[in-house]
Amino acid sequence: MKPIEILHQYQLKRTSCREGILSVIINHNEALSENEIRDQLESHYDRTTFYRAFKTLIESKIVHKIVVDNQLVKYALDNHITQKKEHAHFYCEACHAVLCLETTPLPKPNLPNGFQANNFEYVIKGLCKKCSPKA
Repeated sequence: MKPIEILHQYQLKRTSCREGILSVIINHNEALSENEIRDQLESHYDRTTFYRAFKTLIESKIVHKIVVDNQLVKYALDNHITQKKEHAHFYCEACHAVLCLETTPLPKPNLPNGFQANNFEYVIKGLCKKCSPKA
């Protein structure tokens, strides 16, 4: 899906900054940090413009955040856009990549009666295929 189509689908005003952010995310096979996204835009936008556009995309549930730990957050297109089912994410401790594990089923949380889960995240940490020692 193209950035223009996504913005139209979510009835958001088309701006070059929003399109740029979405293009960067779409063109990468892994989740990216805010800084990685901003660096790909080659400083075409001031900080305020970038953060306002970024915040709008998150609030509109076009982009979702993947919290790896209290110091690292990455972003990817939301499952509603990609048509992916709920899935786990893998964080490589060597190269710091965050990848979707679409074929890894998520364990459902066993909650006490009266509790309802609206959202949960599952992040597996270790070494990716590129960074694992060769066996």
